Amino acid sequence: MRNLEPGTLKLSERLTRDPALNGAAAARAKVETVDAGNQQDFLELKSRLHRMLIERMDLTKLNLLTPQQTQAEVARLGKELLADEDLPLSNLERERLIEEVRHELFGFGPLETLLADPTVSDILVNSPYKIYIERGGKLERVGVTFNDNDHVMRVIERIVSLVGRRIDESSPMVDARLPDGSRVNAVIPPVALDGPALSIRRFGTEPLRMHKLIEIGALTAEVAEMLRMCVRARMNILISGGTGAGKTTMLNALSAYIPEDERIITIEDSAELLLQQPHVLRMETRPRNIENRGEITQRDLVKNALRMRPDRIVVGEVRGEEAIDMLQAMNTGHDGSLTTIHANTPRDALTRIATMIQMAGLRLSAGAINEQIASAVNLVIQVARLSDGTRRVTSVSEIVGIKRKEIVMQELIRYERRGVDENGRVIGSFRTAEVRPKLAERLEVCGLKLPPTLFGD
Repeated sequence: MRNLEPGTLKLSERLTRDPALNGAAAARAKVETVDAGNQQDFLELKSRLHRMLIERMDLTKLNLLTPQQTQAEVARLGKELLADEDLPLSNLERERLIEEVRHELFGFGPLETLLADPTVSDILVNSPYKIYIERGGKLERVGVTFNDNDHVMRVIERIVSLVGRRIDESSPMVDARLPDGSRVNAVIPPVALDGPALSIRRFGTEPLRMHKLIEIGALTAEVAEMLRMCVRARMNILISGGTGAGKTTMLNALSAYIPEDERIITIEDSAELLLQQPHVLRMETRPRNIENRGEITQRDLVKNALRMRPDRIVVGEVRGEEAIDMLQAMNTGHDGSLTTIHANTPRDALTRIATMIQMAGLRLSAGAINEQIASAVNLVIQVARLSDGTRRVTSVSEIVGIKRKEIVMQELIRYERRGVDENGRVIGSFRTAEVRPKLAERLEVCGLKLPPTLFGD
């Protein structure tokens, strides 16, 4: 270890004399944050401590330590440096300062505190000083800030490097995944006009199970029981909804009903599914490399999955040409498949699948495409995020067949909204069809019987 150079200014003196504290930096200190007026001073203090630690650390020795030993050494050095300074900081402030510097050195900087909060589902960095999170289905601005655009860029580059990707002017957009499974999207200039931006979609280590969805009112116990039977009866199920509506959550919950003695193959763009069965093979797409080669698409993976003796194929989200391969798999003995799709209604979901099939370049008429869809898909579950941030199953529809080359659907379950209460909470209830669903016959063949209170005779 080497000491600080003789005659080096104390940290407090550096901050006082540093010109960065006036002008634009002073204006940024007025940004509304948790720490109000002291936030900018704290950022400057952290930046200086960071630099002094880098100067003092023996990097060759640190390379020989374990990550835990390295972080402990950084904490020790940080406490030594702060002890040498005459700064009016409480013990809590000193601990926080050292912790944030450790985040800068080994983690994702200011984002670490947000990533450690299990109640945060989305982190949205619009600029260094405007960071929003989603908690409980609602967006809110937080007091966490970056120093400047370069600081945001360093964190983005650290994230991107973890997955062997690059981001620069020639490739200004990138998708990546954090070690905890969170999905990351980053854009930088010239695409992002106001500086680098970052979006992180987080996923819990333990997925919500159906009993929890029932508890929070996403659906009723009777509806959940019907869906359990449909999965056990190997029906092909499509989960439809908008961004953040809870499609993946519902897919995870339904997948728990798949018997443990079946071989399940999952295919995703970004691994989000958390299946609990013992016999699961997970596959993930791969983007082009720096030489613009090596891309592996979902269509490639679906085709390959058919050669791997699957009992069930679960596609995280169907969004392109793989739709035709997925339907063909459903129609050729690989029933019981599950997938999701971006669409606002069950009818829109089927229309989107038809469009995806046309994108595959197959010379099929609209009627032939509809026949493929009608014979493959059994059930469409629509999920939505409501105005109060809650997520609900808003519709469950079965595919009855095809008539005059058009797909015939029958809605079995509907969530009817009646308004909002004084707290802004959506008021509504689930209503069921007064007719016996066609799927009841298939369930009975499998030895399953719908709850008697669910549908009318």
